[in-house]
Amino acid sequence: MSEKKKIIPVLDPLSEEGVVCSAVEDQTKDCREQLPEVVEAILESCRSDAETMTHVESELLPSKEEVRRLVRMMLEIVFPGFFGDKLVDRSSLPFYIGEKTAELHDRLSLQIERAIRHECRRTKRSCTHCVELGKIDALEFLKKMPEVRRLAASDVRAAFRGDPAAKSYDEVVFCYPGLFAITVYRLAHVMHSLKVPLLPRMMTEYAHGETGIDIHPGAAIGEEFFVDHGSGVVIGETCEIGKGVTLYQGVTLGALSFAKDEQGALVRGTKRHPTIEDEVVIYSGATILGGATVVGKGSVIGGNVWVTRSVPPGTTVTMSSPELVYRQRKD
Repeated sequence: MSEKKKIIPVLDPLSEEGVVCSAVEDQTKDCREQLPEVVEAILESCRSDAETMTHVESELLPSKEEVRRLVRMMLEIVFPGFFGDKLVDRSSLPFYIGEKTAELHDRLSLQIERAIRHECRRTKRSCTHCVELGKIDALEFLKKMPEVRRLAASDVRAAFRGDPAAKSYDEVVFCYPGLFAITVYRLAHVMHSLKVPLLPRMMTEYAHGETGIDIHPGAAIGEEFFVDHGSGVVIGETCEIGKGVTLYQGVTLGALSFAKDEQGALVRGTKRHPTIEDEVVIYSGATILGGATVVGKGSVIGGNVWVTRSVPPGTTVTMSSPELVYRQRKD
């Protein structure tokens, strides 16, 4: 049997369907005719705010998508075998690490180069060694990877030790958003220490978007750091955190106020955020502010408290119990 040919109906322009189709075409044409005016308005807005919102220079900026990919590659080196789609065993581990490290160096050096070029142009400095600096900084970053792995391992152990719900180290690595955010911070902190522009903040903001945990790459955080649950945690740029510290969700380690210069601009580069000494526990919703504020070793900060002055070592800070009102529901 021969196949039946598909019949495509032809609309009669005088029919109801034809009239509707014609009206849609007219509307589309009318909208397109107005687009040049819209484009010109957008261009005018680009010209008026060129300094803050428009980048039309010759060099490329670092790619947000590529930075996210680089973070995932870094995690594959920090936790080999946990991420990615390749089986890793003892015999293949040297080849796996070698391949990942070589690829990461090449890709990372390009993004660092772009970041340096942008910073040079932004600050009106000559840019003559950006390619070399990109390769050197990428290599220096990779040299710090063993130390990052050591710190990350201490964070895994701290999470397992601090959360009775954790069944294994593997569960902590796979499932805990706090560990993800802390590990990305530790990687970004190395980049920040190398004075690479843009990329460290892009890395931690990626983790922030994924977890709701906002850790500035400039913060100094000791080993065995545990953030449980994590959503809403904020750790400022100049915060200093000791060894074995635990934070719960909603904790803010922030600035009390911002100093201004004679022109009214914010003074940058000063100590604005608190210092948290070793083995401190800070429960959910607590807010600790100020560069001069020090929470002493072994202290416990209760939930929802507001701390703006230093706390001696071994101190427990809590709020007075609120008065609860119970009313019997009337049916």
